[in-house]
Amino acid sequence: MGRLAARALALSAFAAALLTAAPLGAQTGVAPPPYGVERDVMITARDGVKLATDIYLPANEGRNILHLPTILMRTPYDKAVRAPAFAPYFAAHGYAVVVQDVRGRYHSQGHWNALRDDGADGADTVAWIARQPWSDGKVGTVGTSYEGGTQHALAINGAPSLKAMIPLFAMSDVGRYGVRHNGAFELRFFNWVFSMGDPGGPPNLIAAARAASDPAAAPALADLVNHVDEYVRALPLRAGTTPLKFAPDYEHWLIEAMSHGDDEQFWNDFGADVVDNVARYQDVPAYHVTGWYDSWTLQVANLNYPLLSAAKKSPQRLIVGPWIHSRPAISYAGDAQFTADAAIDLNAFQLRWFDHWLRGVDNGVDREAPVRIYVMGGGDGHKTPEGRIFVGGHWRDEPAWPLARAVPTAYYLHPGGLLSPRAPEAAAPVSWLFDPHKPVPTLGGNISSQGNLATQGVADQRCRSTLPFCTDTNPLSARNDVIVFQTAPLEQDTEVTGPLVVKLWASSDGPDTDFTAKLIDEYPPSADFPGGFDLNVGDSIVRARYRDGGKAQFLEPGRAYEFTIELYPTSLLVKRGHRLRLDVSSSNFPRFDVNPNTGEPLNDNRQWRTARNTLYLDPARPSRIILPIVPASP
Repeated sequence: MGRLAARALALSAFAAALLTAAPLGAQTGVAPPPYGVERDVMITARDGVKLATDIYLPANEGRNILHLPTILMRTPYDKAVRAPAFAPYFAAHGYAVVVQDVRGRYHSQGHWNALRDDGADGADTVAWIARQPWSDGKVGTVGTSYEGGTQHALAINGAPSLKAMIPLFAMSDVGRYGVRHNGAFELRFFNWVFSMGDPGGPPNLIAAARAASDPAAAPALADLVNHVDEYVRALPLRAGTTPLKFAPDYEHWLIEAMSHGDDEQFWNDFGADVVDNVARYQDVPAYHVTGWYDSWTLQVANLNYPLLSAAKKSPQRLIVGPWIHSRPAISYAGDAQFTADAAIDLNAFQLRWFDHWLRGVDNGVDREAPVRIYVMGGGDGHKTPEGRIFVGGHWRDEPAWPLARAVPTAYYLHPGGLLSPRAPEAAAPVSWLFDPHKPVPTLGGNISSQGNLATQGVADQRCRSTLPFCTDTNPLSARNDVIVFQTAPLEQDTEVTGPLVVKLWASSDGPDTDFTAKLIDEYPPSADFPGGFDLNVGDSIVRARYRDGGKAQFLEPGRAYEFTIELYPTSLLVKRGHRLRLDVSSSNFPRFDVNPNTGEPLNDNRQWRTARNTLYLDPARPSRIILPIVPASP
């Protein structure tokens, strides 16, 4: 018998087994769920690698139903762990559900290489689904973070049976932001790799054993997650110097990512680079989901959604909640509490989208506003029983993103720490010393996969003893290397909704350094918060040698350059009596790696130097933040 005939026979046998299989629970005496499951079906990719797949099919009186639309998730996070949150729900609503371990992870064969193979692997999986007797040939995709990246990779590759998508908090364009960030490296991916891709949990022996080149090394690999803070203090990372050498796929990827700053083929070929592949991106209805404190907000809201909306005929939708990464079902973000309706029922939300685009149900989802945002703010700032500050907020529909009615308004940096729309006057520059051995600690922000390195979302910008990189309990504004600019107390409520861009005129006395910017909503003192509350809105960084993107261009010492630092976008109602504040510095660690200020190759420095950095405030070199101010409704 030939290989094709044998494969066809095997597939037929598998289909027959699915159609006659008793649902789970049938032999336990417990009422069976309305679906059956076939586990670890090995789907063969075009290069022969087998991808482990679980299949959930609705059942009717013990028999599976034919000709169903399919919901597909491809995950690096163990299909057995990820499926229970959504697969039974969709199977109970009449969908086939396919959940697959990506190449090189858990039960799938091959080598892990972070999304580079996921376009082809996803297309092969979708084509396989379309050939099954239980499939009607229509596939919709779900998944968050890395799983969202696999959706982008699939759409860039193209698959005829792909009919709808919901990329949630989706990884993309990682050379711009996410892995490298304006040239700096986001150390959450150091944590992701050192935790064997399980950054939210304890040591993962299963993932470590799958990654290990020698099974005996699995315990040493699993233990790396307990020492991430020690390793990031000891950077750079060199090949063969840590137990990560026993996971060669992971070590190779991490060192390559930490060593490539230039916008070159390494990043362009990553697999989920939407910006450079808009023309190739498949024209299917997509609902883009992110949060104001998500680690991928900028890519989702400011890059992917506007570009795809303009280029594609199929509807593109955007929803942005007040959420941290991958947490749409909660109504808080770090130390900030929002209204109860800030949380959504994710399964019900996704079901409406797929019912319309995969089943043709006229549920009105196609007639809804293209953009839905949660406007944070408006709350009274009291302390909740959980110790959070009540920020409040409300949902609002919009016709587009960014908002056409938002007015880009420059707030200039003035001597004496004033932040004001008033045009700058003649002023002396401000200089500070940036010691890379004493970086400014990260307090909250747009972070994910950070493990114990930092906290996510809102954090009062005051150090505390529970954070590993704080050496005192002072506010960050008290540091001599943090240059603070703030408005007078606002005379009226002011809504800031849209992209946030900082333009700094600055120089350094060396060939390279970093500049950071952080926007803060300063709450005045209250009975619950006697010292006020410094609420972080957004932050970002630029590595000076990559100030223009592309290839590295070192600084001419003492020469002033204009640096653009784009913070992640926001929607925030800043209340009357609050101050807006912009903090400028040269480090934000361990969100970003620390610049040694020497100009040595990335991830290969042997020296460190203290840099003298200078910020300019005069009319010829006007440092400023451009705020999208939404006029008050009449």
